[in-house]
Amino acid sequence: MNTLPQRAVRPRRSFIFSPGLKPDMFPKALASGADIVCVELEDGIAPKDKDAARSHALALFETPQADDGVERIVRINCLRTAFGLADVQALLATGTPPPAIMMPKVMTPDEVVWLDDVLTERGHDTRLHIIIETNAGLEAAHDIARASKRIDALFFGGVDMAAELGCKNAWEPLLYARSRVVHAAASAGIDAIDVPYLDLEDLPGMEREARLARDLGFCGKGSIHPKQIAILNGVFTPGETEVAQARKILQAFNAADTGLVVVDGKLIEKPVLREMTRIVSIAERVTSQM
Repeated sequence: MNTLPQRAVRPRRSFIFSPGLKPDMFPKALASGADIVCVELEDGIAPKDKDAARSHALALFETPQADDGVERIVRINCLRTAFGLADVQALLATGTPPPAIMMPKVMTPDEVVWLDDVLTERGHDTRLHIIIETNAGLEAAHDIARASKRIDALFFGGVDMAAELGCKNAWEPLLYARSRVVHAAASAGIDAIDVPYLDLEDLPGMEREARLARDLGFCGKGSIHPKQIAILNGVFTPGETEVAQARKILQAFNAADTGLVVVDGKLIEKPVLREMTRIVSIAERVTSQM
C-alpha cells in the first residue's frame, strides 16, 4: 500500500542551485533566503566530477536536516544517461535519501512512473520535481504532470526549450511553452516554477519577467545568484490585502463545510482553496523569517 504523504502546499517563490561538488556551499545556499535549494548533479557538473559530486550530495543528507522551511532537492542527471542511472542506483542504496529530487529533460510519463516504482519498492518517500525543457516533454506535459503522486512541481527549462524550438530565449517566443507548462501543472494541482533569469546585471529586467511569470500562473522563479532572491520573493509574495482575503475565504469554507460559499457578495467555489492555502502559507513563512 502506498503511504506517501500528501502534496505539501508551501511557498516556492524562489530557488537556487548549490553545486554537489562543493558541499561547503550548501549551508550558504540554505541561508540565502530561497524557498528551495537544489543540489546540482547535472549540467553544472563536469562528467569527470559526476561521481564525486554524487557522493558529496548524498552525504549531506546522512545527518538530520534543520526544520528551517527551506525545501531541499537534488537534481539528478537525465534517466536516459548512464550518469542518471548511477544517480538512481545511489539513491536506492542509501538509507537517508534527500527529501526530493529534480528530474531534468523528462520526455515521457514512463520515466516518472519508473522512478516512482523503484523508489516505492525501496521504501523511499522522496518527492519529485519535473523539468519540462524538451519539445517531447512539452507535448506530453499534461500526462507527465499526472504520472505520479510524488510530483510537487513542474519547472520550466527555458534555455534548453529555446534551443529545441530554435527560437530566441525571450519572453514572447516562449510564451506558448510557458503557458502549456502552467496549464499542465494547474490541471494536476501542482506548482509551476519559471526558469532563472540569466542576466545578473539586469535586475529590473528580471523583476519584469518575474511579474509576467506570476501573472501567467507561475508561483516562483529560479535564481542564479543570491542577489536575485529578495526581488523574486517580493514579486511572488502576496500583499496584505490578498492574504487577508485568503484567510477570510478559508475561514468561510471551514465554517460552511460546503463546496461553495459567498464572501463579500462573490460566489467562491472549493477549487480555489489550494491557492488560498498557498497564499497563507507564504505569508506565514515571511512572518517567521522576520
